[in-house]
Amino acid sequence: MSPENLADIQNIAQSLEIAARQNPHQVAVAQPVRRRQKRPLDYRVVRFDELNQTATRIAHRLRDHGVQPGMRISLMIPPGIDFVAWVFGVMRCGATAILIDPGMGRRNLLRCLAETRPEGMAGILPAHLVRTLFRTKLKDCRKNFLVGRGFWPGVVVDRLHQANKEKDRKTEKDHAVAADFLPDDFSAESPAAIIFTTGSTGPPKGVLYRHRHFIQQTIQIRDHFSIEPGGVDVSGFPLFALFNTGMATTTVFPRMDATRPASVDPLDIADAVNHFQANQSFGSPALWNTVATFAESRDLRLPTIRRVLTAGAPVPAHVLQRVRAMISPEGTVHTPYGATEALPVACIESREVLDQTAAQTAAGAGTCVGQRWPQIQWRVIRISDDPLEEISGCVELPPGEIGELIVSGPVVTDRYVTRTDANRMHKIADGGNFWHRMGDVGYLDQADRFWFCGRKTHRVICRDRTLFTIPCEAIFNQHPQIYRTALVGVGPPGDRTPVVVAEPLPGHWPRDGQAVAAMKNGLLQLGQASPLTSSVRTILLRRKLPTDIRHNSKIFREKLAVWAAGKL
Repeated sequence: MSPENLADIQNIAQSLEIAARQNPHQVAVAQPVRRRQKRPLDYRVVRFDELNQTATRIAHRLRDHGVQPGMRISLMIPPGIDFVAWVFGVMRCGATAILIDPGMGRRNLLRCLAETRPEGMAGILPAHLVRTLFRTKLKDCRKNFLVGRGFWPGVVVDRLHQANKEKDRKTEKDHAVAADFLPDDFSAESPAAIIFTTGSTGPPKGVLYRHRHFIQQTIQIRDHFSIEPGGVDVSGFPLFALFNTGMATTTVFPRMDATRPASVDPLDIADAVNHFQANQSFGSPALWNTVATFAESRDLRLPTIRRVLTAGAPVPAHVLQRVRAMISPEGTVHTPYGATEALPVACIESREVLDQTAAQTAAGAGTCVGQRWPQIQWRVIRISDDPLEEISGCVELPPGEIGELIVSGPVVTDRYVTRTDANRMHKIADGGNFWHRMGDVGYLDQADRFWFCGRKTHRVICRDRTLFTIPCEAIFNQHPQIYRTALVGVGPPGDRTPVVVAEPLPGHWPRDGQAVAAMKNGLLQLGQASPLTSSVRTILLRRKLPTDIRHNSKIFREKLAVWAAGKL
């Protein structure tokens, strides 16, 4: 019997089956089909029943060509209908989907692919060209499928979205559920995907997602935000489309470069929202800063949006204010907190930030990320740069004292499958359970809210004190001509010299040496006025701080530290 509820499924692809059965004619995914400046754009759409049928045909096609449960299949497909269909098709047949951000750069992409050792690839023509050029690194990649137009020797050409459905069906196979493909020992514990971290604090690591992780994430996101079937989400982050599909929410991919969300054309976001009367949108803080700043200057409104989700880095109060002014007056803006290895962990709504915590953040208290999700457990323990084998060896800190955050719960992944030496550094045994070290430092307040103070590896250990990035940067970010700053350390470990690198707002780069000196002096005066930053004596200016590909928000402070050392 087919499951009717998400809590009863064993394979995340069954969530698509439920959505198709309960909401067959609702649009599941939409994407712009013409790259032109004229608006409104044209969109290609697929209904939930059509998407489910396509994913099932993909699963049969994979099985017909020898793809077995547990095999690793890399997906190199741009965001859109084909991407969503192939992810669910791969998972439906029990294979493990390898999901890598193509924007991480060729070197990292090839390294991540080689480390996961895929046994097949489904991708567009350029992806197969790269696979062929680097066949020695991908020697196990033998089950290969071409998605979209083109031809490549030795690759199964797939045009499922163009195929005549009646001819492509295999009797009743088109309506088969995941269990029809799977061995008896398949369960929610079986691998579903490998997703890579952003690499903001080192080489990207491959995180193993089991089906139960996706199932629990979908259930908890749905319940926490009271998301009901029939909603429409304009997704500025492609992977969120997988949760949308599981919640019977329409996903609209806007016209944008997913590897550069900060460069999005705000009118393309508005076009997608207005065309489909979207009630929700997910995007990085950098994306919303671009859109909301434009909206404020042009008096642009998106009144149908009643929920905005933004994650990936701390969200400045001015961005929250601008987004709230742009959407429905009854709308909410949420900033979920988590990591690739554990998501969601906590959440806070913009009203709580603006009314209660923003002033403390500006004064150097850190960024409040809110209270933990109901099924999450967390502790703040004494900071250590060494492995912690057992929870009994950890010293839990009282509220208000900065330490490192550890979490446990059903959405917390249990291991890395690449860079596996990181497992010893990030996992702590607790009997039959385990805790994940988030790599973040901060403290809990009396209301059990976590205040994020930065990444553990980014703290600057000086001879007489330790400086934490987020509290210190907040002091310098108050300069009216500065967009953002980054604290880095230069010099030997344990005796670093703190340096602040500042990125001026667009149009505010100083015109001459005198203006440079004036801007630096202004920043130094801000620093001297706070006991947190009084030891900072060096300011550097940079036109743009290096950030991660996925969100365009996380600052690569390791790179900046090397750059600053060269400047000094």
